[in-house]
Amino acid sequence: MFVRDGMSTIVLTIGPAHTLRAAARLMSARQIGAAVVIDPETSGLGILTERDVLMSIGAGQNPDTEFAGDHLTSNVVFATPSWSLADAAAAMTRGGFRHLIVLDDGEVLGIISVRDIVRCQIHEAQRTEELVG
Repeated sequence: MFVRDGMSTIVLTIGPAHTLRAAARLMSARQIGAAVVIDPETSGLGILTERDVLMSIGAGQNPDTEFAGDHLTSNVVFATPSWSLADAAAAMTRGGFRHLIVLDDGEVLGIISVRDIVRCQIHEAQRTEELVG
């Protein structure tokens, strides 16, 4: 299976000026763990995860005055739709993160998480079991 088979094509995008509370509300409403941060001034991409928000709050920072741009990961590893799920999982393991932004020709196509990879593997195992069974 490939990243394109497991990625979510509905991606929450926010700007660097979103407060952490606003970002958390958007992620919570969509029941997702990460938002792609697009900075229109630099054309840069980053990712803000639930862990980033948690680390800030745990450090005693105010989520109403802290901005996504100050807490995102900007040194992002990107996947392509043609990567295997094993390649995506290996990149996540090497980098110590749980989400990859999926790009094709510089365009954000989706996002894939560890949860997505596990879901695909379970689905594949069930399908194999039905065929063998």
